[in-house]
Amino acid sequence: MTLRLPAPDGTSRPYEPRTEPLALTPGAPLASRAVFSAAHVVADPFADVSPDGPAAVDWDATLAFRRHLWSHGLAVAEAMDTAQRGMGLDWAGAAELIRRSAAEARAVGGRIACGAGTDQLTGGTLSEIRAAYEEQLAVVEDSGAQPILMASRALAATASGPEDYRELYGHLLRQCAEPVILHWLGPMFDPALTGYWGTPDLDAATEVFLDVVAAHPDKVDGVKISLLDAGREVALRRRLPRGVRCYTGDDFHYPELIAGDDRGFSHALLGVFDPLGPLAAEAVRVLDTGDTAGFRALLDPTVELSRHLFQPPTRFYKTGVVLLAWLAGHQSHFTMAGGLQSARSLPHLARAYELADTLGLFPDPKLAEERMRNLLTVYGVDQ
Repeated sequence: MTLRLPAPDGTSRPYEPRTEPLALTPGAPLASRAVFSAAHVVADPFADVSPDGPAAVDWDATLAFRRHLWSHGLAVAEAMDTAQRGMGLDWAGAAELIRRSAAEARAVGGRIACGAGTDQLTGGTLSEIRAAYEEQLAVVEDSGAQPILMASRALAATASGPEDYRELYGHLLRQCAEPVILHWLGPMFDPALTGYWGTPDLDAATEVFLDVVAAHPDKVDGVKISLLDAGREVALRRRLPRGVRCYTGDDFHYPELIAGDDRGFSHALLGVFDPLGPLAAEAVRVLDTGDTAGFRALLDPTVELSRHLFQPPTRFYKTGVVLLAWLAGHQSHFTMAGGLQSARSLPHLARAYELADTLGLFPDPKLAEERMRNLLTVYGVDQ
């Protein structure tokens, strides 16, 4: 049945949903690339909470989604930006999420890495920031998960220059029991991180970042680069010490970065691999056979959807991710922590649905169509 989808100019147009999904089945862990999906959290729609209060999480649905990702051979990056870290999910909620997800990973044999930051602080001295990082690292390590050292808003606000970053990160890395993933999140994802590594000059910031890695290569499993600049990522990737991986966080250029070139490639830690999980896993299995063209043929068509979800203001991409999870049947509602379901316009959501449906991402296209129709009706769009 035809849907009428609203456009940004105030008009609407007919769209004929597809009737069959892509045939994507669970499979073994991936071989040629380490691929993490940064997973979203499912809010509890029946909890009586305010937009600025602690998040109420539907733990059953949240953990079921992680089992879905693991079943397709993907690793899970937990308590990251995609999980509304700092945008609806506070540290207490993140700590509980880490403990529960890590226990679930052990139960099913899934790989998991979890974000450690300083979001229990709103400011503070360098000593207090270090202690906050240490508290979160302890939670991640005690859970048995691999730590991801996240960028810190408090550090960005407090550090006087590059040396503060070198000293603090060096201190943290020296005490980590196992190699960690270092995360450089650009200001397009969080404006509070402008000038990270002690300078707004990205070339100078890159040097500081590489200094930290080079000083502790045995404590760095890899680096996650989220700057949406493929050329900068490739240049940085080629300068990493031997054995240190580059995990792309570039939701605009991931097919070419994962495919790589004759001088190397990127692994992946991506928020867009939440809605794209099964298709991304299938593409990497094709790449595992050495078929780069087949990999690109599967993954290149998904970039239009990703660019749409991550369009400015980029930090609100989570709204589209959760919409697609609801439409795909992974949760029973389109409610988000902090009321973030209202962060994108109806035309934006309608286009996300159309692009995802065209790709065949919905396991039950009829269910997705019915749910999208209901959402349009709530907004007053006549069908």
